[in-house]
Amino acid sequence: QVQVVESGGGSVQAGGSLRLSCTASKLTFDGHAMGWFRQAPGKEREAVAAHNDERGTIYADSVRGRFTIVRDDAKNSFELRMIRLEPEDTAMYYCAADPRLTIPPMMSGAYSYWGQGTQVTVSS
Repeated sequence: QVQVVESGGGSVQAGGSLRLSCTASKLTFDGHAMGWFRQAPGKEREAVAAHNDERGTIYADSVRGRFTIVRDDAKNSFELRMIRLEPEDTAMYYCAADPRLTIPPMMSGAYSYWGQGTQVTVSS
């Protein structure tokens, strides 16, 4: 059974940085579509960033230039590196993966495997 696990969330002040990590068992990120999504209280889940080897890396407008995806094949990990965090970035962050490289990369409903989420809180 595939398991996807996020880690690295926490509380920071505006302008700070955090690094989220996603690891998986019985799944190799190399060859999979991968995405980071977030959901704030009372809001719908939204795409933050996604990557696959066919379509490259895509970032939401709200995070472009501040967030970076890094995949480490040796560790089978998929990181979301966040800088210049803003209070609006406060949300539960989820990692997702899917073996199909043709899925719409920023569409949450397209992904098969999800982690349990990690909380990011940014105070002003």
